[in-house]
Amino acid sequence: MEERIPDVIDVHTPSPARMYDYWLGGKDNFAADREAAEKVIEAHPEQRELVRANRDFLVRAVRFLAEQGIEQFLDLGTGIPTSPNVHEVAREVQPAARVVYVDNDPIVFAHNQAFRATDDRVATVQADVGRPSEILGDPAVKRLLDFDRPVGLLAIAVLHFVPEGEAVMAALREALPPGSFLALSTGTYEGLSPEQRERIEKAYAKASAPAVIRSRVEIERLFAGFDLVEPGLVHVAKWRADGPETRGRLLAGVGSLRTSLPNG
Repeated sequence: MEERIPDVIDVHTPSPARMYDYWLGGKDNFAADREAAEKVIEAHPEQRELVRANRDFLVRAVRFLAEQGIEQFLDLGTGIPTSPNVHEVAREVQPAARVVYVDNDPIVFAHNQAFRATDDRVATVQADVGRPSEILGDPAVKRLLDFDRPVGLLAIAVLHFVPEGEAVMAALREALPPGSFLALSTGTYEGLSPEQRERIEKAYAKASAPAVIRSRVEIERLFAGFDLVEPGLVHVAKWRADGPETRGRLLAGVGSLRTSLPNG
């Protein structure tokens, strides 16, 4: 696997990936991350439960995709490694599954590269999700993923840090062949009071990626070109499960790529 020296790590600017690690009980975070993460908890006390529900959705979605025959995955905004990882879940169904993990955080890159360095069917790419052409053109992506065959695209709790989410999804969708799937979860302000929304956005304002909280309609647009599978776009804890809904919400869904896309 190609080696790459991580960028200089800024420990004073909160990182969404390290905040997420903190909520999950991890240790790969700094004081600035913990301070910002606690401000989110102040605005939304159920944040840790919501994050765990999101991880559970990831596992269910990856298993579902693998059961549909998907053997290769592109995981956007992967975050710091947390077991079970995407390749571990996928290989329970598809033993030869290949996965490319993508994140722009240098700590995430370093951890992922070290953790998965001995697996030639797994690669980690340090790239900005907002620049899909760079992701698709990366040598590791070209080496591991065959875009003539269906791909499982994962955008789990990452697009609420990407203002140009619709354009990013459109660019990636164009690279995917029919039979591919998109599994996505992202933040919505449904269920939040105006004060809660303001406080959450303020907590992320000084982070390396400020939060972009969307409406249900705006999230549905991220699935343009994909047909949502049952049960559609639902609270992350309710996708093919019966977990408790929290007041703060992540909406989640899985879509299959249409054989032909609508004009325009």
